[in-house]
Amino acid sequence: MALHTPLGGKSACNIRNGARCILHTSGLRGCGLSGGLISQQLRRVVVSAETESSLSPLDVLRRENELLKQTITDAQVSIEQLETSLHDANVPVPHGEAYGSAAAVDPRNLQPEDFWSPAIEVPPGCEYRDEYGPISPIPAHDGTGCLKWDETLWSHADHFRYRWNILRNIRNAIDQNEGGLEKFSQGWKYYGFNRGECKGKTGQWYREWAPGAKALALVGEFNNWEPKDDHWAFKNEYGVWELFLPDKPDGTPVIPHRTKIKSRVENINGEWVEKIPAWIKWATQEWNEVLFNGVHWEPPQVGAPGEVHTDKKYIFKYPRPPRPRALRIYECHVGMSSEEPKVNSYLEFRRDMLPRIRRLGYNAIQIMAIQEHAYYGSFGYHVTNFFAASSRCGTPEELKALIDEAHRLGMVVLMDIVHSHASKNTNDGINMFDGTDGMYFHSGARGNHWMWDSRLFNYGNWETLRFLLSNARWWMDEYKFDGYRFDGVTSMMYHHHGLSYAFTGNYDEYFGFNTDVDAVVYLMLVNNMIHDLFPNAITIGEDVSGMPAFCRPWQEGGVGFDYRLNMAIADKWIEVMKKSDYDWGMGDLTHTMTNRRYAEACVGYAESHDQALVGDKTIAFWLMDKEMYDYMAVPGHGPGSPIVDRGIALHKMIRLITMALGGESYLNFMGNEFGHPEWIDFPRDDSYDPSTGAFVPGNGGSLEKCRRRWDLCDADFLKYKYLVAFDRAMTHLDKAFGFMSAPHQWVSRKDESDKVIVVERGDLVMVFNFHPVSSFTDYRVGCNNPGKYKLLLSSDEEVFGGWRNLSKETDGDHVSSGGDYDRRPNSFLVYAPSRTCAVYGPAEWADPEADRKPAGVPGLGVKELGPYYEY
Repeated sequence: MALHTPLGGKSACNIRNGARCILHTSGLRGCGLSGGLISQQLRRVVVSAETESSLSPLDVLRRENELLKQTITDAQVSIEQLETSLHDANVPVPHGEAYGSAAAVDPRNLQPEDFWSPAIEVPPGCEYRDEYGPISPIPAHDGTGCLKWDETLWSHADHFRYRWNILRNIRNAIDQNEGGLEKFSQGWKYYGFNRGECKGKTGQWYREWAPGAKALALVGEFNNWEPKDDHWAFKNEYGVWELFLPDKPDGTPVIPHRTKIKSRVENINGEWVEKIPAWIKWATQEWNEVLFNGVHWEPPQVGAPGEVHTDKKYIFKYPRPPRPRALRIYECHVGMSSEEPKVNSYLEFRRDMLPRIRRLGYNAIQIMAIQEHAYYGSFGYHVTNFFAASSRCGTPEELKALIDEAHRLGMVVLMDIVHSHASKNTNDGINMFDGTDGMYFHSGARGNHWMWDSRLFNYGNWETLRFLLSNARWWMDEYKFDGYRFDGVTSMMYHHHGLSYAFTGNYDEYFGFNTDVDAVVYLMLVNNMIHDLFPNAITIGEDVSGMPAFCRPWQEGGVGFDYRLNMAIADKWIEVMKKSDYDWGMGDLTHTMTNRRYAEACVGYAESHDQALVGDKTIAFWLMDKEMYDYMAVPGHGPGSPIVDRGIALHKMIRLITMALGGESYLNFMGNEFGHPEWIDFPRDDSYDPSTGAFVPGNGGSLEKCRRRWDLCDADFLKYKYLVAFDRAMTHLDKAFGFMSAPHQWVSRKDESDKVIVVERGDLVMVFNFHPVSSFTDYRVGCNNPGKYKLLLSSDEEVFGGWRNLSKETDGDHVSSGGDYDRRPNSFLVYAPSRTCAVYGPAEWADPEADRKPAGVPGLGVKELGPYYEY
């Protein structure tokens, strides 16, 4: 007997180390001892392997539901009998939703998200620990395995062989000289600050690679910023400075937890400078100081699993969720997530934002600006301290608590990691640590990004590889991130960084002298390391070039990413929205959204944080502009506007068609789901554009535009609620039907005259009528499967701000008829009102009254949780 998760995995829960329960799972969603919510038990009832193998998934679900109902009934009767006995004996009866209590499984206490996005429950005292996969050997081929997916790439097979040979040589060198990739990628256990021994004494080791430095000492609060004789480090033959500080006689460390610290360095030019150690784990800036200080972070105590305490190491309690079949990513920034004009904290995000994201139906969060960055206005992309969590939002342990809570709610947590460049800040960052402009970077012009005003890594340097590979592992090891969105990958892969360069698709553009092979090999190596050690990890690459084999496994000779960001879609929407509605090209839209390489997955998005920044416009602002400030009141609360009506209608259509066609996963930036009316403007002073020299006025350091106005979408009298309701419905439609990950995708109609697009995705048929004035009755649309169809989702529902011309409440059955239509074997008739989108599915999974039931999502007409439910 085994507890089966939604993906068919099994959860292990072993008692070790006395009373503490250690969860060793590889991406599973529960513990076999869990009481949990009723919604968990809907999918976590113990069934025999023999029974399960003989039943269909739907039959298993039905069987589990019946078992669940009986279990709840029996439990409630038993508890009532026990409470009666205790009451008769004058024994106080405890109340509240304690672990495994009856209240926790009472359907009357549940919200829709408890059914659709069940929280994980584990026994008290359980600790989660990762189990690592083994590092794979290099396959014995020549790196052309990925060419089977595109025979035309054989014209550049020599390039694939060349980079494969470099990868193999690096792996062999790491195996021979560093004890293997598994050890090489844990550089933080050697460099920086670590507990250890020397000559029989216990204490603190500090190590720093700074080959050009002439002298190095530690200074900080522990020695009043003046080094003593035994605070000077010694340099070994590899350019590594080493210092051992034995513990004090009372056994306490010389450098206490939470104390400020820096390295005092005599650089190659004979100048004395103070630098933050490159491997520092926290760095802070006092309110009355300009510069950051390194902070020694080593909590002296260990907390209980899930306990958040100022001076205790956080212990993870909940297992990593399973890898989703399709990602619905909520891109977010902790600092600007507050409704108030302030820098929000990790714990406030944990308390306020995670439940909101869960309710919306997203299964992944992608957090920006985690690595410490001295300049807040850089959006986190000018990293100064690569191993330090941004102190503006709290402590490292508080970030861990945020991630653990996200895991409890079933969401995978991705980090926006920056390995494409680094801040050129020499005071707070790693730039010119020893006085040379090389070290981790290229020297001279090659080491400087002229547009970003930042430093560029030398991916052919041994210590750079150690630093970056260890950094990629550190955040997954220490903080339990589930993967990464790698920023600026196009800049990494080409010597021209993709600047002022138009990629046409000619393979010479990807495989030639323009390519930085060292960078590509690093990306293969980091994907090798991540996916071997963390088999369920997710990596997404921000590449605008469309490099072939970018999302093929490294074992085939591909770069190894799981997804590429489909960045062309957002640009296309901006281009289209500048035109008259009558000039929108249906074929142009569908081509852009489906123009991706076969067998290489993409994350589609209509807009991300880029479009929300000051100087750009969100889709809502493109559509409604200043009208949003005066005409967003619902009827009866203020005047209306045809511009706003148009904008709301198109906003919904744009997002659904992007989710339907744009890729195998979907991304939305925080607040854009409800058409946030204000741009993002970080607090900043007057400055000059480094690429043009133009003066850029600041905003006086204001946080007014660096927040998210949740009060707008929560207000019942504003139309923002319509947009967020539709966003919620379409994410739950994917939960129910899994259409984004369905292999079947077909565009059967892209009518330029009618402005109609008809899409098949999985079992669903989606009809988009972009025409500004024309509605169509008895409009025939093609479909793949015969049978009866019903309306599951319509953007014209009243709850979405529609006119109810097309509603699941009034729409009838649509019975298909055979015969070729739009090159489809079947077809049926629909009503397609102007500027609406509608989704039709198998009639047996439709329920017009679904949103009036306990698990109901407003406006969504799907029976129960749908046929292919996944979190």
